[in-house]
Amino acid sequence: MCFLVLKLSQLETGKVNLKDSYANIKNGEAYIYSMHISPYEHGNIFNKNPLRDRKLLLNKNEINKLVGLIKQKGYTLVPMSLYFSGNFIKLELGIGKGKKLYDKREDIAKKDAQMRIQKEFGKRV
Repeated sequence: MCFLVLKLSQLETGKVNLKDSYANIKNGEAYIYSMHISPYEHGNIFNKNPLRDRKLLLNKNEINKLVGLIKQKGYTLVPMSLYFSGNFIKLELGIGKGKKLYDKREDIAKKDAQMRIQKEFGKRV
């Protein structure tokens, strides 16, 4: 679990997108990258960049534990969910491993076969 400090109005309206975001440890501090949080609607020219890097609130033991996990080959920190817990907004992180090329090909072939099956059933009815 990580803590993230955000304006409550942006989360309450559901204007956060975790797609394509990831977390990393830099200089002993945890950051989340590419997480889109829409600018405050009633703000002015001093609104922040929606895709800026955001620092996560973790203690040293948690950071060391995560560093040990992501040092393994091919692993990265991926944000899973964002939710309220009392006065805090919490970000749940998961450890993920990227797919190999042959895994991607298998998934594409399965999707393609599934689409062909659906088309055939659609024509018969």
